[in-house]
Amino acid sequence: MATAVGRAPAHSRPEETSKVDPVVARIQANPKYHELRRKRSGFGWLLTALMMIVYYGYIALIAFNKPFLATPLGQGVTTLGIPLGMGVIVFTIIITGIYVRRANSEFDALTAEILKDAAK
Repeated sequence: MATAVGRAPAHSRPEETSKVDPVVARIQANPKYHELRRKRSGFGWLLTALMMIVYYGYIALIAFNKPFLATPLGQGVTTLGIPLGMGVIVFTIIITGIYVRRANSEFDALTAEILKDAAK
C-alpha cells in the first residue's frame, strides 16, 4: 500500500510495527495471560460445541424425523416439536448465563490480576 509520494504509510512500515508497547509486552509475557486465553478459549469452544449439538440436533429432527416431532402432547393441538424448540431457546439462554457468570467472576478476576501485574 503506497501513498501519493510512493512511501508506505507509517503504520505499515516494519520499523514502526516492530515496536511493542512495554505494558502490552509485560501482559503477553505474563503466564496468567496465557492461562486466561487458554481457559476462556476452551470454555468458549465447549459451549459452542454444546450449542451446535443441541441446535443441529433439533434441525436434524425436523429434517429426518418429522413424525416424532408431530407427536401430539395430551388432547390438545400442541406437538412434541413445540416444547423441544422452546428447549433449544431456553438452553441458549442458560449457556449464555453460564458464560457470563464465569466471565464476570473467574475471567474478570484473572484479568484484574494481569493488569495489576502489568502496572508494576
